[in-house]
Amino acid sequence: MNARVDHLDAAPAHPAPLSADQQIGQIAVQLPGATAVFRRLKLDFCCGGQVSLAKAAADKGLDANAVLAELAALQRNDSVPEAASPSALIDHILVRYHEVHRQQLPELIRMARRVEAVHRDNPHVPVGLADHLETMHEELLSHMLKEEQVLFPMLKNGGNPFVGQPIGMMRAEHVDHGEALDKLNALTNDATPPQGACNTWRALYAGIAQLGDDLINHIHLENNVLFPQFEASAAPASQGCGPSGCACSGGGTLQA
Repeated sequence: MNARVDHLDAAPAHPAPLSADQQIGQIAVQLPGATAVFRRLKLDFCCGGQVSLAKAAADKGLDANAVLAELAALQRNDSVPEAASPSALIDHILVRYHEVHRQQLPELIRMARRVEAVHRDNPHVPVGLADHLETMHEELLSHMLKEEQVLFPMLKNGGNPFVGQPIGMMRAEHVDHGEALDKLNALTNDATPPQGACNTWRALYAGIAQLGDDLINHIHLENNVLFPQFEASAAPASQGCGPSGCACSGGGTLQA
């Protein structure tokens, strides 16, 4: 996983424009997160996904433009602020990745449980996918909380001579996240739905592909852009307080 992350360029993305003339099922598959919007608005993107968004909204008495605006908010730009300070980069990571992971995973877990239940007799069904996504969700929540409560405030304050130890812990957890992504890809045939998969299954795999891209970019920004700015001046990890996660400054710890 590290090799994949170390050479990744965070290239800006240019989301395709949305249109009310698009089929609702097409939008569900192409725009990760759209399924949660459609489900809340009771718009059938699976069996009824062949109709346009305009018609689906009209049938439910909804304003298609308002639905489009909500969907447009899901389109994300991966560009990093130019010449970003560590503080600005951390703010970007929090908004673009931490908040997004918290939105992504519950919906993916819900869809995975549905696909595993409805298509349990299909030989291509990803048995154990929902459980694996739940484990990833729990581990990511714990990891992000450590960064938000301890490491990121420390870095925003300029770091300290012992910051190398908590950074090392986060790097180690990034390796674990990479292994979890490898298992996710194995379960889903690299997020490739089988022939004839329903819209829910296809939307699930599109969301998993987006999760993978987001998580790799997230790790890349921390491992290769943010952390090195503080590691050069940090004391060697062996001079820290051992494996307890002590931050050695202000009494902070990285244990959730």
